[in-house]
Amino acid sequence: MPEGSIQESEVIFDWNAVRRGAVDLSGVELYDESLRDGIQSPTAVDPTVAEKVRILELQDACGIQHTDIGLPGAGPRAVEDVTALAMHIRDARLSIRATCAARTHPADIRPVIEIGQKVGIPIEAMTFLGSSPIRMFAEGWDLDRLKRLTADAVDLCVQNGVEVTFVTEDTTRSRPDTLETLFKVAIDHGAAGLCVCDTVGHATPEGVAELVAFTRGVIDSTGAKVRIDWHGHNDRGLGLINAIAAAVAGADRVHGTVLGIGERVGNTPIDLLLVNLALMGFPRGDLGRLREYCELGARATRTPLPFNYPVFGRDAFRTGTGVHAAAVIKAMRKGDHWLADRIYSGVPAGLFGARQRIEVGHMSGESNVIAWLEVHGFQPTDDLVGRVFEYAKRSNRVLEDDEILALVRGDGGGGG
Repeated sequence: MPEGSIQESEVIFDWNAVRRGAVDLSGVELYDESLRDGIQSPTAVDPTVAEKVRILELQDACGIQHTDIGLPGAGPRAVEDVTALAMHIRDARLSIRATCAARTHPADIRPVIEIGQKVGIPIEAMTFLGSSPIRMFAEGWDLDRLKRLTADAVDLCVQNGVEVTFVTEDTTRSRPDTLETLFKVAIDHGAAGLCVCDTVGHATPEGVAELVAFTRGVIDSTGAKVRIDWHGHNDRGLGLINAIAAAVAGADRVHGTVLGIGERVGNTPIDLLLVNLALMGFPRGDLGRLREYCELGARATRTPLPFNYPVFGRDAFRTGTGVHAAAVIKAMRKGDHWLADRIYSGVPAGLFGARQRIEVGHMSGESNVIAWLEVHGFQPTDDLVGRVFEYAKRSNRVLEDDEILALVRGDGGGGG
């Protein structure tokens, strides 16, 4: 809340809440696919086990409830990594719950069962099957085959005491009658959840809402208590807003990956999903650890963290523009950090362990220079302010700290 006597409603009108009203997202759970779908990115590398363990710990600290620890059906190395991660969840007593991906095939499902039995913790099986007409045409599948694969996969899990979610790939391009048939087969055989997927990033928010409502209607018609998951990709740049739309529409669990890494252009960025849930009034976990998680995710998968990535990129809370900086500085002069953190930022930096940064460059005013000098412990004399300001105006970019320090020391500076 604002410092002092000022009320938030006095200085910010929230158009986002005009139609949203009293949507309650407090019960929506988050599911992290970074260690399975994320590392399917053509650019990403598979992290070491030690890095994966640290990723697990940060997922847990950030309030993520579920994590996909791999696809053990991929081979011996995958089995070793999944086993090690399951053991760490057990031994470190993490709150996060383990899942594994598996095709609707015994060769994929049996390793999930065996690892869970060996380690002694429950591991949910996410059994996936293509359901769209284009996939069925390409594969030469018919509906009877899909029904049989669905029933057999769910049966194998249930008979071995493994919780199972039935995942339809390419759900957002699948026919309603096909989905209804497969959903009911999965429910009849004991599936605990249904996961609807935007596998190729086809959906719009309106389509997501329709699909979630349709899925809820099928579940309700059976009288069963079955969870709905949403799993989205970002091919149209709609991954994040689609995930929020799914949650608002009634999805119980929403998937994502750190920095949105994944196949092609990637998945819903789970870090930004956590940011938006917090800003909508439904925070999870330790928000101050999200930056650490993003930086580790980038480092462990050798995926660059873009300079302009929201909240966690280098430029997220930097400004070198005079009019913007002046407003921030005036707020700071009032001694109100809450105000300064929001006057030119829709995301308060302090909520995520960061701070607003005033830089000096060719678009700056003298107020930028004064603020930079004060933050770095220098007296902003007229001579010094004028020297830095003149140099900045001859430049074509934001100055590096070392350049300004050289000017402060009086030994010149780099080229402008």
